[in-house]
Amino acid sequence: MKSFRMTRYTGQIARLVAKKKEQVLEKQRKLGKADEDDYGYVLPPEDFMTHFHFPEVDENGSFHGVRAWAKNFRALMEAHPVYVDADDALAGRWMFMMSRMRAGYQLALAPFPADYSFLHRDQERYDLTHGIGKDAHFAPDYRIGLALGWGGLTDKVRKSLKRLAKDEEAAELLQAELDVLAGIRNWIHRTALAAEGEVRRINLKLETEAPETLQEACQWIAWFNMASRTYNRDGAGGQLDEILRPYYERDIAAGRIDDEDAVYFIACLLLNDPHYYQIGGPDREGNDQTSRISYLILEAAHLLKISCNLTIRVHDRMEEGLFRRGVEILLEDRLGYPRFSGDNALIRGYMRNGYSAEQARERIALGCNWMSIPGREYTLNDVVKINLMKVFEVAFNEMAESGQCSLETLHSGFRKHLAKAALCIAKGLDFHLAHQYENEPELLLNLLCHGPIEKGRDASHGGVEFYNMACDGAGIAVVADSFAAIQTQVVERRRISWKECIDAVRSDFRNANGERIRLLLASSPRYGHGGTCADEWAVTLMRDFVESFPNRHHTPEGRLIIPGLFSWADSLRFGKTVGATPNGRHAGEPSSHGANPCPNFRRDGAVTAIVKAVASLQCGYGNTSPLQLELNDSFLNGENTVDRLMALFRVHFQLGGTLINVNIVHAETLRAAQKNPELYPDLIVRVTGFTAYFIMLSPEFREFVCQRILKEEQYA
Repeated sequence: MKSFRMTRYTGQIARLVAKKKEQVLEKQRKLGKADEDDYGYVLPPEDFMTHFHFPEVDENGSFHGVRAWAKNFRALMEAHPVYVDADDALAGRWMFMMSRMRAGYQLALAPFPADYSFLHRDQERYDLTHGIGKDAHFAPDYRIGLALGWGGLTDKVRKSLKRLAKDEEAAELLQAELDVLAGIRNWIHRTALAAEGEVRRINLKLETEAPETLQEACQWIAWFNMASRTYNRDGAGGQLDEILRPYYERDIAAGRIDDEDAVYFIACLLLNDPHYYQIGGPDREGNDQTSRISYLILEAAHLLKISCNLTIRVHDRMEEGLFRRGVEILLEDRLGYPRFSGDNALIRGYMRNGYSAEQARERIALGCNWMSIPGREYTLNDVVKINLMKVFEVAFNEMAESGQCSLETLHSGFRKHLAKAALCIAKGLDFHLAHQYENEPELLLNLLCHGPIEKGRDASHGGVEFYNMACDGAGIAVVADSFAAIQTQVVERRRISWKECIDAVRSDFRNANGERIRLLLASSPRYGHGGTCADEWAVTLMRDFVESFPNRHHTPEGRLIIPGLFSWADSLRFGKTVGATPNGRHAGEPSSHGANPCPNFRRDGAVTAIVKAVASLQCGYGNTSPLQLELNDSFLNGENTVDRLMALFRVHFQLGGTLINVNIVHAETLRAAQKNPELYPDLIVRVTGFTAYFIMLSPEFREFVCQRILKEEQYA
């Protein structure tokens, strides 16, 4: 596609972006840190919560179950303030996250309605992120709602309710869905009345009818996104170019719009909320899905220059121009997007679970590290994790107490405790699937899934076709480097005795000679250098992790568990629960990031080394082990930068890589922002799977991101 230049709508987009930045700063001032996605919500009127109260709460001020969630959501929708901006092609903004409005949420005190204390011992011992009670980490199929509209969805639910009236669980669920739909339609109607002109007409229509034009489709998607965000923070999108393509092509053929109109509508959708969308990639038969609107989506994000979450799927038959344009925008804007996912390894991996190639191609990138088949697959992406550092610590201390110290004993103990942690995770997943609908039913995503409305069963409770539960390992580089340090300094070179190593580590290197021992251990081979014992340990530990799950990666009740390596923003929290480790890491310091080597692992050729290292740690079953790249000016100022970066990405994917996230931040800018973040309100960094305004991160997390980026960029 030739370069796109906007001649109309520039004023509207500039004012919308300026207002967006004002809203971000207002949230930062009033709410403080937000070490997560830059959600598209705006703050409600200050007195709203003094007048609004949920109608269904328990004695603890919380709420659970189908009826309570539906009644409370409908009440919130019917009271939700309206939002209209004359510069915006779309109406509405969301202002509340209902799942976080339950009493005790911030302190993790909102009780789960079923007792899983039988799992607490191992959950705490191994610092497991078990996922029980977690919400909405799968994806809707927008095509269902776009085809039916809110009125058609209502009719569909009513027909199912009539057919399943004698099924108690189905009747309760479907009646709740009618409450949800009534609440959304009320919100749309009231907002439409506050709008003018075409926006008013469109929204009055969409209260009941299905969208027919590109602008109407973008508005319908925005309403679903806002409602679903309000309900329980759902942020997964879909294959946006293919979803919007029919509307765009019909509008163009009819002469209703041109490309500038299309980019304006799409920009307003991306501004409304930074949902995760994929563009490009293959269809079920392997044919490339790139179209004109794929490029226009990229151009819309390029014009906005705000936090955004677009992923380009790279595959063998893709249109080269889309890949190139994505890299050009990544380099020019330096905002951390788009990301790039690798098709071949993801498809091969998912097929190893028994799925066909056609089904594997439908499973797309829809979250920080998520892969999901929209509307057909329930999976707890990114909310189930094993802290591998903690498992190592338990094994290390057990070996120390036994007095039987050897590398073999330590590795055997690590594998034993990893298997216990994995079994605890597996049992917890079964427990979650048995009881989550009693806790927090997926009343919004049910509407855009194949099965829940037809069966009268929640997506978490048998409503959808596939149940593939994800589990990520975190901190693998720290553990690999720790094994390598012991092997090198204690076993092979014998520069440190087992007792000296154990005493130094358990004292956080604060005993006599502790710092000398720490420096010796830290000087050992590191994962990521290539061809070292640390690299061998990393691969061994990845395989240990994959093989740790029982019954060939299945829970006791037969649900598939798909392993990956990812830490999200939990790197800080994981590190706080673990004491010092034999790689020279001090107690409480963050875990390593995902499958990446520890920062500052070497001083030459780091980009190529990291690319190869992370490719070697792919678990191989369709989950991701993302590569996080921090690129500096020395890389970017060379010749043929776009071609070199495209080649680098292709090499990673050819070696088996699954997902690439990239930061391109000028070191001096980041150092200055670290000292005075308020002077850089526009600075956006890729934190992990998501991008965020630097000023919105907590001081602790800003420091973590800076250390990771600045250490890596010195040597890239």
